Amino acid sequence: MKSQCPNKEVCGSCSWSHIPYADQLQQKIQDINGSFKLKELDIHVKEILPSPITEHYRNRMDFVIDFEGRVGMRQKGKWWKVIDDHTCFLADKKIEILFHIVRDWTKTAGLSFYDRKAHTGLLRYAVLRATTHGQTMVNIVTSAPENSEEEALVQTQLESLAEKTQATTVLWSVNHTITDVSFADDIRIISGDGVIEEIIADISYLISPNAFFQTNSHGAATLLETVLEFAGDIEGKRILDLYCGTGFFALAFAKNGAKDVLGVELNPKAIEDAKQNAIKNQLDVEFHDAKTEEYDWSQANADLVILDPPRSGMHDNALKDVLKNAPNEIIYISCHYKNFAREMVLLQELYDIEHMRAIDMFPHTPHVELVTKLVKKK
Repeated sequence: MKSQCPNKEVCGSCSWSHIPYADQLQQKIQDINGSFKLKELDIHVKEILPSPITEHYRNRMDFVIDFEGRVGMRQKGKWWKVIDDHTCFLADKKIEILFHIVRDWTKTAGLSFYDRKAHTGLLRYAVLRATTHGQTMVNIVTSAPENSEEEALVQTQLESLAEKTQATTVLWSVNHTITDVSFADDIRIISGDGVIEEIIADISYLISPNAFFQTNSHGAATLLETVLEFAGDIEGKRILDLYCGTGFFALAFAKNGAKDVLGVELNPKAIEDAKQNAIKNQLDVEFHDAKTEEYDWSQANADLVILDPPRSGMHDNALKDVLKNAPNEIIYISCHYKNFAREMVLLQELYDIEHMRAIDMFPHTPHVELVTKLVKKK
């Protein structure tokens, strides 16, 4: 099978795109179970749900702008090299359209390009987002302007870009450090409200520029359905959502009849967004800005704990807290099955697996989401 990516060998963001999709799904099942076997775990995942769409599913792309004005994806293994004019067939089609407008704008805006070795120049990244309902966000990340004249020029040129793109919102993120990241704390709204809105399972989620949101909105609906299915009857139950982000799962549990829902997340901006999402959806959820490994949830008396840690897995102290407090039921959502397998070595001492299902949120890549329902042993 030929990859749909013209630069697959040098880009690498769709490293499995040469493999037929049905074979990708089977390989992911084998890889998950192989990881369990390496940890001598007597567990197996048998089911994997495909992504509802396998192309143009990514709702966010971070495009690099290099010191010579190339705009596109980084070359595989070479952080300093950019494949000019290279988008990705995984990106939402609206993002593809925006990419070409933004790239053309960088050539005529009269703004300098950031040199990642010399730490000079302005334009660093173009972060583009789109929702399934047609809203779009353009976030241009730059270095700090050297003077008021340069600042005024950037402002003027970004206002011009807003007119060209007609995006729902356009933002200017100023990175005052030399750290090569595609976000910043100094965010200025050029047009729109500074957020876009996604709707999944009749819940509205406001997405701010630095917020994490499931990369595959189409697959996110399938993921949410699975988590609610595994939870069973939650009417009147207390739910604790650790690593809650902007409230993706917490809001769904509140909407579906849970008595009390508590969300914990270390990112204060994410918690701000979560609270706004709760207000927008008229849902009663209690959110706390805290590190999961430092937050004392022993008195929460939760009937069900949701664990959705980052790719690195749970912090050792967080895992110790789970084992110490031992809630009756856990739903663990893992985007890195190898780390889940490592933690399951300890969790299996207290828990049996009631349900397990893989969900392919990332077609044409080796990544996969794994959802597991754990029930305390009697």
